[in-house]
Amino acid sequence: MGKAYFASDFHLGVPTYEESLTREKKIVRWLGEIESDCETLFLMGDVFDFWYEYTTVVPKYYTRLLGKLASMTDAGIKIYFFKGNHDMWTFDYLQNEIGLEVVDEELSITLNETNLYLHHGDALWKGEASYKLIRKIFRSRWAIWLFQRLHPNFGIGLANYLSTSSRKKNSAKDELDIPLEMEYQYQFAMDHSAKNDIDYYIFGHRHKPMDVPIRDKARLINLGDWISKNTYAILEDNNVTLHTYND
Repeated sequence: MGKAYFASDFHLGVPTYEESLTREKKIVRWLGEIESDCETLFLMGDVFDFWYEYTTVVPKYYTRLLGKLASMTDAGIKIYFFKGNHDMWTFDYLQNEIGLEVVDEELSITLNETNLYLHHGDALWKGEASYKLIRKIFRSRWAIWLFQRLHPNFGIGLANYLSTSSRKKNSAKDELDIPLEMEYQYQFAMDHSAKNDIDYYIFGHRHKPMDVPIRDKARLINLGDWISKNTYAILEDNNVTLHTYND
């Protein structure tokens, strides 16, 4: 059986075009190195720092990544694309043109007898009421309809500005040394595992690589990011391990 790979938070598009392009090329090199034994690839959200599909317009960048993903799906590799908080506005382009399976929220899946709970990792726990409200509004059909009325030059420019501001704010949180029991992904996994048979909880979003036990039967994996850490996970022989890509 082939391996399953997991990666998250590429945030392509920031902080500059040049730095994003360098990061994109690195990601494509990594994909080229894993595709020979990759059976399933999970891209766990915030692949793009912003993504929006108009009816006939998509962001003009990321050609290398999209082409590589299309060639992988053409070769029979199953690729899941999770909507993150930065790239939630994908509709049918990635499915129809690239061959990805888009996941709107969570995915519970069993691979090789290993039970996985997968989610981008945002809006999981009981707090963050204001963020959850904003998230719900942004995902509403009315917000999507209104945004489509904006010219792409203005709409994408505005969204990139807001997305960059949000990322800077969250980056400060990522640097905080939060005790494990206060991590909301950990809190969620502890609560969820009490009622569900899960072997691994795998998240992105926090930009903080983690591999910690959940009770006595599961583990929580946070995938980190590719802005500074270049971390990813592999499922092989019923075991998930974190790795760092050094090209």
